[in-house]
Amino acid sequence: MLYEILAKIQRRNQISNLKKHPNISFREIRLGISNQFVIHKNINKIVIGSGARFRNYVHILVEKNATLEIGDQFFMNNFCSINCLEKISIGDNTLFGENVKIYDHNHVYQTYPEFKLFHSEFTKAPIRIGNNCWLGSNVTVLKGVSIGDNCIIGAGCVIYKDVLSNTTIVNNQDLIQKEQS
Repeated sequence: MLYEILAKIQRRNQISNLKKHPNISFREIRLGISNQFVIHKNINKIVIGSGARFRNYVHILVEKNATLEIGDQFFMNNFCSINCLEKISIGDNTLFGENVKIYDHNHVYQTYPEFKLFHSEFTKAPIRIGNNCWLGSNVTVLKGVSIGDNCIIGAGCVIYKDVLSNTTIVNNQDLIQKEQS
């Protein structure tokens, strides 16, 4: 009972924080439990369409000068995350299975004269996901990708290049079975 009360308070606080930000607009949003919206005070904008639903343990990060646009009737399942440093656009009637990850950036690194990774420097490119798309569980979408309308992205795929409309992408991982002798 106490857990349910605390979860309800947490959802109200998240919605209240979103409403207070001058560059965020949304209608009819539904939140599950333990969702986290990390929003920089100087974002460009966040627009979330009507009927958007975010299940449980969702993490959304929108950094300074970034734009996140989510269409109507969007659904995000448990443990998903969106990390937006530039621009991410998601169309209407799109749904994410569990643990989908969206990143519009990579860390900067150098390989010569020696390998060096820059923790706070990023290369960025926008992501566009069309209308009526289904991203299965454990899909990862990387920077610069455009996924057309009416696409299905199968479980476990890493999307690193554009996907044309009306396309199904599957992870063609072969399972090897060996009999014990």
